[in-house]
Amino acid sequence: MATKIRLQRHGRKGRPIFTIVVADSRVKRDGKYIERLGQYNPNTNPATIELNFDSALDWMMKGAQPTDTARAILRYKGVMMKKHLLEGVKKGAFDEAEAEKRFEAWLEEKTNKIDAKKDGLSKAQEEAKAKALEAERAVNDARKAAAVEAEAPAEAEAPAETEASADEAPAAEETATEEQAEG
Repeated sequence: MATKIRLQRHGRKGRPIFTIVVADSRVKRDGKYIERLGQYNPNTNPATIELNFDSALDWMMKGAQPTDTARAILRYKGVMMKKHLLEGVKKGAFDEAEAEKRFEAWLEEKTNKIDAKKDGLSKAQEEAKAKALEAERAVNDARKAAAVEAEAPAEAEAPAETEASADEAPAAEETATEEQAEG
C-alpha cells in the first residue's frame, strides 16, 4: 500500500485548519486515514503547527511520501533533518551520539530564528501602534489649532464692532443735542 503524509482540510470558508495525517494515496483528501500526526493552522502568524514528531519520523523511515506542503511542515519541525541524520547513521557516516548532537544544534538554531521572528513581529506591531497614536495626536492638535483660530477672528471682530458702535453713539448724541438746540 502506498502511503502519503498529507493534509486534510477542516474549518470554515476562508479560515482553513488542516490536520496532518498518514493515508493511503488512493483515498479521498478528507477521507479515511491511517493515523493522525498533528494539526496545522495557517491563520496565525507565525503558523501554528502541532506535530507528533516520533510518529511522523517513524512513518518517514517506513517510506511514507509527504506532499509538498506536508514536506515543508516536516522540514520546518525538523523531521526531515532527523531522517537525514538517521540515514547517515545507517550508512555508517557517524554514530547516533553525533547525529543527536547535530540535531540538537540545528534545533537550537531553528528555535532562535523563530523567536527572533516573533520578536520582530511584536516590535513591528508596537511601532505601528505608536505611529498610529502619533498620527492621531497630530490630527487632534491640528483640530485644536483650527478651533482656536476660528474663535480668535470672531473675538477680534466683536471688539471692532463695539468700537464702531461706540463711535456712532457719540455722533448720534451730537446730532440729537444739535436738534434740541435748534428747536
